[in-house]
Amino acid sequence: MKFTYFHLMPYDGLPEDFTEKHRSVWVDIDPGLMDVQRIHHLYNDYLDELEYAARMGFDAVGVNEHHSNAYGLMCSPNMMAATLARRTAGMDAKLLVMGDAVPLYNPPIRIAEELAMLDVISGGRLITGFPLGSSQDTNYAYGIPPGTVRSRYYEGFELILKAWQSQEVFAHNGRFTKLRYVNPWPKPLQKPHPPIWVPGSGSLETMDFAIRREFPFFFLSYFGTEFSSAMLRRFWERAEAAGVDDNPYRVGMFQPVLVADTDEEAERLYADHVKYFYRRCTHTYPGFAEAPGYKSVRSLKEVLPPPGAKSASRPDSFRAAREYEWDDFVRLGIVIAGSPDTVREKLEHLSTTQRIGNWIALMHIGDMPREKAMHNIELFATKVKPRLSHVFADYEHKWWPQPIEGFTPASVAPVQEFTR
Repeated sequence: MKFTYFHLMPYDGLPEDFTEKHRSVWVDIDPGLMDVQRIHHLYNDYLDELEYAARMGFDAVGVNEHHSNAYGLMCSPNMMAATLARRTAGMDAKLLVMGDAVPLYNPPIRIAEELAMLDVISGGRLITGFPLGSSQDTNYAYGIPPGTVRSRYYEGFELILKAWQSQEVFAHNGRFTKLRYVNPWPKPLQKPHPPIWVPGSGSLETMDFAIRREFPFFFLSYFGTEFSSAMLRRFWERAEAAGVDDNPYRVGMFQPVLVADTDEEAERLYADHVKYFYRRCTHTYPGFAEAPGYKSVRSLKEVLPPPGAKSASRPDSFRAAREYEWDDFVRLGIVIAGSPDTVREKLEHLSTTQRIGNWIALMHIGDMPREKAMHNIELFATKVKPRLSHVFADYEHKWWPQPIEGFTPASVAPVQEFTR
């Protein structure tokens, strides 16, 4: 299996009464809550954590993109990945940018250029993830009409792919983008392009797109193993119907993972930070969560409770989690937490029963301080990950950066201290 240390970079200064006094953590969050000096320290702490995970042997470190929120402070994942590309030089860890939300870029050729730069700087260690983008980001923060989001995504994605692979200057005359000359310099180091992963939160269109294009599908779930297992079963059913193989590396899971010396210690160390995340960082006004037209009717039917259901709440809603205590989060599998043995057993069980070959581990959650995140990273890297290396060892990971024949990476000099 492959493990990525993933970071949301949340803001840790939301007041205790945030949910009572403020409508939303996203889109129209009060700018008066922002302490920019604190964010300076957070960015540097978070980069320290990502770099430490790379040194400790995680297969990849991952960054993402969100806007106008305190849930995740990475407006530009490419800027974060650029700093990591140099600071992780000489390490085996790959760089996962999951990623640049295609509909937000006009023209999307900008994504092709910046990701190509990252692949070249890093020596071919880039993995790209192309999300549709949340409704909060695309429709409200950036003003993209919801009915056009997926069309913009498809057109932009094809333009990026062609720009990476074409050996000629070409013109693009699309519905949303018109370019007389497409000729990005440089192109990616990896040929024909860096591995592409497709993240999604349950839309059937996203699953089908990944299956049709032979890209792995990554499920982004905060709502427990019952919901995520149902979504992955749906993916594998659609994959089988399309005639593709059951290689477990076709699937990845985004999952909060918290390791301590004992199960009891995990609660003491992490419970408050989990509650901060689910009670404050996910407090989004429902009107921002899914603009009409953002998700298709058939995908909505897959998550809406059926007629006569005991609960009218959607299983992919954060509302219920705001009342949960630690035991609820663990019991429902919203977080995988406990001793190294407990965490390993749960990950192995889910991997083998759901055929999950890739884990995107969220190991810094909420207002967790740097030292706790480092502790979590160290325990996972030394006591959990090595005991899972045998899982799916017989399968080829066709969507992972491979050594480039004849390529010699540049030697990166250490930072020097200069004196007058």
